Amino acid sequence: MRWSRYYIPTLKEDPADAEVISHKLLVRAGMIRKLTSGIYTYLPLGLRSLQKISQIIREEMERFGAIEILMPGVQPAELWQESGRWNAYGKELLRFKDRHNRDYCLGPTHEEVITDLVRGEIKSYRQLPLNLYQIQMKFRDEIRPRFGLMRGREFLMKDGYSFDKDEEGAVRSYQNMYKAYQSIFKRLGLNYRAVEADTGQIGGNFSHEFMVLADTGEDTIVVCEQCDYAVNVEKAEVKVGSFSGERACPALKKVITPARHTVKEVAEYLNVDETKIVKTLLYNVDGRGVAVLIRGDRELNEIKLKNKLRAGEVRLASKAEVEQWSGPVGFSGPVGLKLEEIYADLELANDTDYVVGANEKDCHFMHCDLTRDTKISAFYDLRNITETDPCPKCGGKIKLTKGIEVGHIFKLGTKYSEAMQAFFLDEQGRERPLVMGCYGIGVSRVLAACIEQNHDQYGIIFPLPIAPFECLLIALNVKDSEVRSRSEVLYEQLKSQGVDVLFDDRDERPGFKFKDADLIGVPFQVIVGAKTLAKGKVEIKIRKTGEKLEVPFEQCRTIIQELKNKIN
Repeated sequence: MRWSRYYIPTLKEDPADAEVISHKLLVRAGMIRKLTSGIYTYLPLGLRSLQKISQIIREEMERFGAIEILMPGVQPAELWQESGRWNAYGKELLRFKDRHNRDYCLGPTHEEVITDLVRGEIKSYRQLPLNLYQIQMKFRDEIRPRFGLMRGREFLMKDGYSFDKDEEGAVRSYQNMYKAYQSIFKRLGLNYRAVEADTGQIGGNFSHEFMVLADTGEDTIVVCEQCDYAVNVEKAEVKVGSFSGERACPALKKVITPARHTVKEVAEYLNVDETKIVKTLLYNVDGRGVAVLIRGDRELNEIKLKNKLRAGEVRLASKAEVEQWSGPVGFSGPVGLKLEEIYADLELANDTDYVVGANEKDCHFMHCDLTRDTKISAFYDLRNITETDPCPKCGGKIKLTKGIEVGHIFKLGTKYSEAMQAFFLDEQGRERPLVMGCYGIGVSRVLAACIEQNHDQYGIIFPLPIAPFECLLIALNVKDSEVRSRSEVLYEQLKSQGVDVLFDDRDERPGFKFKDADLIGVPFQVIVGAKTLAKGKVEIKIRKTGEKLEVPFEQCRTIIQELKNKIN
């Protein structure tokens, strides 16, 4: 491919609306252009990378027995109503009516559609197991699309679904896909971790996320430095010891704390440690009021709270709700609270003599013993783990790192098959629900995550497997007949060798070409100039390391192939 005949509209400046490096570089390298909020056009370089990512996915899916199909993007409401998700999914589901006033949505995922397809085809255990997947554009109406391809409204996704006759078969399918995903992300050349995760809107009882490690990641991952424990912070269990201190606590005492609202303000005013302050957080949980107690220096994990209470919706109480249930905002506490459900973090059971809000303006209680002075419904593990906590698995030291979720696999069980009556006949002729699994990869997000992990101050540094081109051939002065003719010869040689090569044959200054070359991030640059040709040589630059090699002209294609093989 010749640059002069290709469409690569590179830019010198960062786009004004770009916040993260992948968004900036994808636009500057001429790979994407914004159409509207969260929706992008993929230009030739971006599309080539997406196609290479998709091809690796297809090869590994086929190797592990999955079969590709393509389902509609527009889905009828009836299927979502059958599964119970039409109202539960929320505003991210873009709903609309057709000319006949029938309800539809743009598919953010395809559990309903695939279940409807299979229930009409699979009648016997002899047809199982079955694993189907697709690579297709999805749409989720994000309230605040941001970070370019990292959190867009329209995105390219691979979603797959397995169907088995029993739990044992479902576990095998899940393990197969786990191995397939490991192989995919290894082949993509990404530094990643597979971590245990919450199942979220998809549902099911077990899941793993595949995270690309990057400082700009939105997710926090807990990783043990001594064992293989790795989990999303939402799922990380906190291990606490049993209470070993003195249980005696002085009588409850109300104190004035004028205009002290925050944990820090109250602790300083009363001259106590922040660990002795108990925050009382009020939530609306599926329409009812719930109080949650947590140590002052800790953060509540809302996912844990939602899962413990088996709730559909969990949100912080409004100002009006706080005033109704406790009193003035900023002084809520568990003593005398007008709520029946009060849950406390497990850590609070290990101490006593706390400071809590008194449900009155400018007032707190000192010397609160939660078991004596309040009616706790239950103690649960409700907080976020910290780096001072031990590994829940081995007791070793943990660290928190950032990651970008690019893949997620779920063991769904019979959630959708039972709701939508997707049944089959087993060996004894009994009707049973299909046991399902769900497996997704954000293809366009992989592209963004790759750049977040692989860049420098000059531009993108693509891993070889997903670079839009493997090699960039740069003719420094195309008006020089020798440079032009030798570049043409080398271009044909590299193509015949099977190298995916882009030929920069533009009549531009060398510095301009070099900047574009580094910006688009092609792994190998072959530079043809008059000075090196006079020595019978050309220059090879390795984009990742910046290393430059002068090699004999006749050996260039062989050396490029050797460099490729070394990486692969």
